[in-house]
Amino acid sequence: GFDAGARFAVGSGVAPMEDYFAGIEPIRYAGPDSRDPLSYRYYQPERVVAGKTMAEHFRFSVAYWHTFRGTGLDPFGLPTLVRPWDDGSDSLDNALRRMRVAFDFIGRLGLGFYCFHDRDVAPEGATLTETNRNLDRVAALAGKLQADTGIRLLWGTANLFSHPRYMNGAATNPDAHVFAHAAAQVKKAMEVTHRLGGANYVFWGGREGYATLANTDMKREQDHLARFLQMAADYGRELGFTGTLLIEPKPKEPTTHQYDFDAAAVLAFLRGYGLADQFKLNVECNHATLAGHTFAHELQTAADAGLLGSIDANTGDPLIGWDTDQFNLDLATTSAVMLIVLRQGGIAPGGFNFDAKLRRESIDLRDMFAAHVGSIDAFARGLLIAERILADGTLDAWRRERYASYDSGIGAQVERGAVGFGELERWVLQAGAPQPASGRQEQFENLIASYY
Repeated sequence: GFDAGARFAVGSGVAPMEDYFAGIEPIRYAGPDSRDPLSYRYYQPERVVAGKTMAEHFRFSVAYWHTFRGTGLDPFGLPTLVRPWDDGSDSLDNALRRMRVAFDFIGRLGLGFYCFHDRDVAPEGATLTETNRNLDRVAALAGKLQADTGIRLLWGTANLFSHPRYMNGAATNPDAHVFAHAAAQVKKAMEVTHRLGGANYVFWGGREGYATLANTDMKREQDHLARFLQMAADYGRELGFTGTLLIEPKPKEPTTHQYDFDAAAVLAFLRGYGLADQFKLNVECNHATLAGHTFAHELQTAADAGLLGSIDANTGDPLIGWDTDQFNLDLATTSAVMLIVLRQGGIAPGGFNFDAKLRRESIDLRDMFAAHVGSIDAFARGLLIAERILADGTLDAWRRERYASYDSGIGAQVERGAVGFGELERWVLQAGAPQPASGRQEQFENLIASYY
């Protein structure tokens, strides 16, 4: 377990730090009637639901980049989120202080995991050697804090999109020197993730795509991306890394078109290059929206292929055309998500990572906690709804009834591959024309809504 009250002084080699969250007690369960914004109304980590504790179902994780590096900056305004522990520098001392604050925050929420990009936690140096040394220093502190608190690393990843060297992509860059630098960066990020006991490692192709086909050899770029991923998988085995390698789909932004467009595109890519047995998918709600899909569609696509590995639990604003990364509070979405997760038997060793950020107007430290609390409760309530739906069995029975014609007779022969067009034609000539059957869409939707 993890210690929500750990202050990182005893046995960690870390000096006691200022209590930046003074007055904010560890978040506790207070029940559905609570109006305290810093209490859980539905999330009870040790409550057993469908055979597992809530903590085991979710493996909730705090995203380091948004929660501790987010500034409220948007395309039309300067930063608004000023944190008392952050001196505004890109120094190593600032990075180390920030890491201590992160563990304090996660502990007060009572959560067990965090995620990071390499450049979130440690500053880039003048050379790759200096950069790696910085990452090692911060990772050493993270390891001590993990040991003190029991908080674990859900996954690590490398930022291959922010630095100008990656403006034309990383693994898909037309310059082989950039490709090599990206490989070196991922090599180090994988080593640190492994050293910290990370349960997974994520690849997000932020600029693995193109702005225009006029200057793009699309096949060659995808060939290079596949080669890069195979190298990473090979090196993971060399390291002894036994966690899951995850690819996170996103259709666009910052590029016009990204090769990991959606779950279906990633599955086709993995199958086409013989990588489907080495990678799974980390699916994000807001990226599904940008691809023109629902969150549930993307999750179901990955789950049906047996490759749903982890979840980025956020949402977007349907009125805004970019990746707003908001905290998800929608019960229809969270219950649909949990139905998929329960049906596939769970998400571990993946989890639910809050790849979500505060609105630029939410400048108080209490807002950091309230945002996570609200979404944690929304997913906890979604789990309870999904459990009732599955336990009742009506929804599954209705769905089976829709496909009952495939359980016997000609339908069963179709599913077994026992007939072809000729046999089907002869069967229809004898049976006559089919009669339309209602899809009962409203009845299905009303049934699901009745569990909320």
